Amino acid sequence: MSKNSIQSEQYSIFKHLLKWTLFTIPVGLVIGSMVALFLWLLKSAIFFRFSHTYLLFFLPLAGVAIHFMYKLWGKSSEKGNNLIMEEIHEPGGGVPARMGPLVLITTVMTHLFGGSAGREGTAVQIGGSVAQLFASWFKMNERDVKTLLLAGIAAGFGAVFGTPLTGAIFAIEVIALGRLQYDAIIPCLVASVVGDLTVEAWNVHHTLYHINWVANGEFFLSDYLHWDILLIAKIAGASVAFGLASYLFAELVHAIKNLFNGIFKIKWMIPFFGGIAIILLYFLVGKPDYLSLGVDAEYPGAITISSAFSQGGADAFSWLWKIIFTTVTLATGFKGGEVTPLFYIGATLGNSMAELMNAPISLFAALGFIAVFAGATNTPLACTFMGVELFGGEYVLFFALACFIAYFFSGHSGIYTSQRIAVPKIFDSYFSKDASLKDAQARRSSYLGKKLRKYRF
Repeated sequence: MSKNSIQSEQYSIFKHLLKWTLFTIPVGLVIGSMVALFLWLLKSAIFFRFSHTYLLFFLPLAGVAIHFMYKLWGKSSEKGNNLIMEEIHEPGGGVPARMGPLVLITTVMTHLFGGSAGREGTAVQIGGSVAQLFASWFKMNERDVKTLLLAGIAAGFGAVFGTPLTGAIFAIEVIALGRLQYDAIIPCLVASVVGDLTVEAWNVHHTLYHINWVANGEFFLSDYLHWDILLIAKIAGASVAFGLASYLFAELVHAIKNLFNGIFKIKWMIPFFGGIAIILLYFLVGKPDYLSLGVDAEYPGAITISSAFSQGGADAFSWLWKIIFTTVTLATGFKGGEVTPLFYIGATLGNSMAELMNAPISLFAALGFIAVFAGATNTPLACTFMGVELFGGEYVLFFALACFIAYFFSGHSGIYTSQRIAVPKIFDSYFSKDASLKDAQARRSSYLGKKLRKYRF
């Protein structure tokens, strides 16, 4: 290769990076500002409900209102994160600009009245709608629109959790199992960092978590081995449980959605009775710990994500109750996200597994925090980075072990049905390359049905 051609390539790379930096900075600023507003409104709504507990009894009516808001104004926005993924894979009608404001309002409504949901879906949809709007203003071609949509996902995710590197990796990993969209990494990183800095500039702060366990170097065969093999074995065993919890969560959302759709032909009745189901669950449990985000404590001694990092900070089945509350909420049409509830499920399950295995509680809560999320979203690499950003790099081997084991044991399931399978977790007939998770689930059901009929007497 000639010297001139090398110089020409480097110059083209410089122009490419400069172009995307200039494009993504304003996108990150707008998304970060909208996420900051969303986080402030969300926290205000949650604390308002804490002091007005009767609002829970209006949850069914709030669900009906959300249903008609999407019916009148939502159009394709109802698909949420899956619409953004579909537009990246196969561009169609685009991501409507109304998606961001609409999901912001309806998510705040869900939490104001006690629905158990998250916030990542809202931030990602804000990011996607803002990115699509900027792409139309910049008059981008199809390939560049895909890149800017990925940057929008990164900015929304990085800003809402205060994890800019995780936001960038999440955006290039979540689109397809087993494949990273490396050509978009710089736009995603710039957008995510700018989004996170913008949230900080608006003086909106994130909850801090801490692992208070330190390895002491005294373990089985410590004279010959660098790592505590017994602890690693315990982490591996717990990580299987984290992956199965991810699988249960994803499958239960789909099952409840299908159940309610089969029972109610009048669609506004689905969120109405979904709200009633949450109220009945609240009375069954006898405490409000599994409503809303699960980040802030409604009363002293409440089970939260933070409490799960300490001894006695969770009940044995807190993780299961949170799965039930959240899947009912999301499957019946309420808005928000899944990720913060997944953090809660993972942290409380980690607490329970640590008690069972006589393992460090805060470490296992942190591992569950990221690993259940990794299994449900099929993003083990991003979740490993999240562990480093949130808890520190000294535990990175444990983070990677937990996230990748959970990723495999969650199977070909996930909360985003429009994810493509670029590299199957196992190679089998119904996990064909480039199929979506929705297609894989249908093929798996058909395959298992044939197997059952084969062995039927």
